[in-house]
Amino acid sequence: MPVLQIVDLFFKYRWNREWVLKGIDLEVEEGEFVAIIGPNGGGKTTLLKIVLGFLQPCRGKVLLFGRPPVKSRHLIGYVPQYTTFGETTPLEVIDVVLEGRMAGWHLFPNRKDRQIGIEILERLGIAHLQNKLIRELSGGERQKVLIARALATNPRLIIMDEPTSAIDIEGQREILDLIESMEITRLVVSHDIKILMRKVDKIVYIQQTGIIHSGPKLQIPLDRHFCEVELVELLRSQEEKDYLK
Repeated sequence: MPVLQIVDLFFKYRWNREWVLKGIDLEVEEGEFVAIIGPNGGGKTTLLKIVLGFLQPCRGKVLLFGRPPVKSRHLIGYVPQYTTFGETTPLEVIDVVLEGRMAGWHLFPNRKDRQIGIEILERLGIAHLQNKLIRELSGGERQKVLIARALATNPRLIIMDEPTSAIDIEGQREILDLIESMEITRLVVSHDIKILMRKVDKIVYIQQTGIIHSGPKLQIPLDRHFCEVELVELLRSQEEKDYLK
C-alpha cells in the first residue's frame, strides 16, 4: 500500500475560476525521498495543504496510508517554512522539540518524552543546544530543531516546506545531508536546486498539472556554490557524451 496516493486531483478556491491543481496523479512508496518543485503560484503549497488534510479536493482522491488525510495526520511530521521562527519567543530548544510529543490527550511532556526529545537531538548532532533559547540559534540550527520537533511525533512520513530557505551554504549542506540520511518517507517542497542533486527517488514538477521525473543521477560537487547555469552546462556535457557513445 502506498504511503500517499493521489488520483486525478482537481482543486480551486471558491473565489477563483481557474483550477489551482488539475489532474494530479502521484504515488509515494514507503521509504521514498520525493522532491516537489515548481514556480511560485504553481500549486505546491496548496497540494501540501491537501495532503495534510487542511483543504479538501474538489475532485479526485487523496489517501494517506490508505485513509483520508484527516484520519492519518498523526502519522505525519511536518516542518513548516519558518525562516524567523522563535525570534521573539523565550523558548528553549528542548521545549520546542517536546511540542512534538503533545497531543489532545497528552498536553504536558513527561520524563519519557524528555528522554525521547534528547535522543532525537543527539541523533541530529545538536544535543548540546538543548538548553539554549531558540532565538539564539543560527538559521541552520533552528531548522534542525524544527526537524527534531517533527521527528518527535514518531512519524511514518515527514513533510518539509522549503527546509533550506534563508540558511547559509554550510547550513544548507547540513540540512540536505540530514534529509538524505533519514530512513523514513520524505516529501520535500523546495526552490533550492541543490535538492535535485541528492538521492531523490522522484521529482514532481507542479504548475497546475503535475509531471513526475525519476531522480537524476548526476555527479555534482556539493561542497560549494552551484547554480542553474552550471547545471545546464553539466546536462549539455552529459548529453554530448551520451550522443557520442
